[in-house]
Amino acid sequence: MKWIIETTKKAGKQLNKLPESARLAYFTLAKEMELYGPYRTNWQHYGKLKNSDDCYHCHIVSGKPTYVVCWEIQDKKLKILEVYYVGTHENVPY
Repeated sequence: MKWIIETTKKAGKQLNKLPESARLAYFTLAKEMELYGPYRTNWQHYGKLKNSDDCYHCHIVSGKPTYVVCWEIQDKKLKILEVYYVGTHENVPY
């Protein structure tokens, strides 16, 4: 069973503002999460966010600026996760 990837309205707007290379990297990450789940250890700086049981992040483009994606597992049994941030490292809400 595939994972369902939901995106908050805010993250959707952020995604539209990204450069094409970052958008393509995001879609690659989203497809991997859909097929293989939210634990993407193959991505740079992947990790669980502090003070949270089910929030994770990784870098999708390195350099200046660095682009980051943050997501939260909503339901492990139904396999639903929500992307709530897509953008530069400077503005990450963690």
